[in-house]
Amino acid sequence: MPDLSHILLVDDSRMDVELTLDAFRETSQTSTIHVAHNGQEALEYLFGQGHYADRHTHPLPDLVLLDLKMPGLDGFEVLRRLKTAPILKRLPVVVLTSSREEGDRALSYDLGANSYLVKPVSFEGFLDVVRQVDAYWLTLNVEPPQERHDNRKARQ
Repeated sequence: MPDLSHILLVDDSRMDVELTLDAFRETSQTSTIHVAHNGQEALEYLFGQGHYADRHTHPLPDLVLLDLKMPGLDGFEVLRRLKTAPILKRLPVVVLTSSREEGDRALSYDLGANSYLVKPVSFEGFLDVVRQVDAYWLTLNVEPPQERHDNRKARQ
């Protein structure tokens, strides 16, 4: 991972966004958090469309923290589109949701989620989750190789 990690936080709840940002500010000095407030905005960011076309200003994230229950385009649809796009399918996605439902967890993993975390209720709980996400996904985890888009891939 690069020295400065980029995380895309996708959540429609202003309170949950602020809680997550506060937890990252308190625990991690090496991550820049970009926020998408709904599923459509998340896809525009991830695919570098519209306002997010400049990858210098809006870099592809190293990790996506994705809420599931959002109006309009929900987290399941964001996950489905992300994981079926050749340029994004290897991007780690951690579902960060308040849902404890087995069906939501199963569908998330079926669609390609790399991890499923239930949002803690306390700030201390959020701090612990953020520390562990940072330690594992942004420090210990070895990222997958980049997808090749050349003729060598077709010959293998």
